[in-house]
Amino acid sequence: MELHIKLKLLDRIFDLYDDIIAPYDLACQKFCSDCCTRNVTLTTLEGYRIVSRLLSQDQMRFLERLKTDRSLARFQPRTTTNEIARLCAAEKDVPAEEINSDRSVCPLLEVNLCRIYADRPFGCRCLISTQKCAKTGCAELDDFLLSVNTVFLQYIEHVDSTGRSGNLTDVLLFLESQQNRRAYEEGGVTESGLIKNWPIPFLFVPPEHRDRMKPILESLQSL
Repeated sequence: MELHIKLKLLDRIFDLYDDIIAPYDLACQKFCSDCCTRNVTLTTLEGYRIVSRLLSQDQMRFLERLKTDRSLARFQPRTTTNEIARLCAAEKDVPAEEINSDRSVCPLLEVNLCRIYADRPFGCRCLISTQKCAKTGCAELDDFLLSVNTVFLQYIEHVDSTGRSGNLTDVLLFLESQQNRRAYEEGGVTESGLIKNWPIPFLFVPPEHRDRMKPILESLQSL
């Protein structure tokens, strides 16, 4: 699949997700940034979209901030969502993740505003809550939406199955290189220090959510 088609698909997936969460009474508002840490992960497809926009708008200062943050602790995943599904299907152990408890601010945040908000990855879009996170230190979301979030993560990775995933800092700095962007445009990346994406082996949909999930899956598949 050509890159421009993948990017259009990503836009449509994001639009569909916005439609799904629209009826919910969410506490998330402008200047609310409690969940905006440097632990966000994303695919190279989402990263390419962000880097292209930053370069086109001459927003190099944000890429420089990422370079400064490169030495700081952050969550660097060992497995993707679809890789976990693949391992589960093969009845193999899933590697334990080293969770970074540091909630330091995302380098793309400025005066409590996300400077890539329109192009933010799904890992940011799905960090939603029906209560103010500042009050309790955590988000509040019903179990069905958690299942929806997982399915969307699987579909986005599936669209970018020839790409990679990783921490936002690592993905964006990898794609800052024109050589790396060209390699990605031509069909994928190999040695990157990022983790490999996988096609969907099966969807993580609990039995109790299957009926409600059916129209959402139909909409995703129609894309």
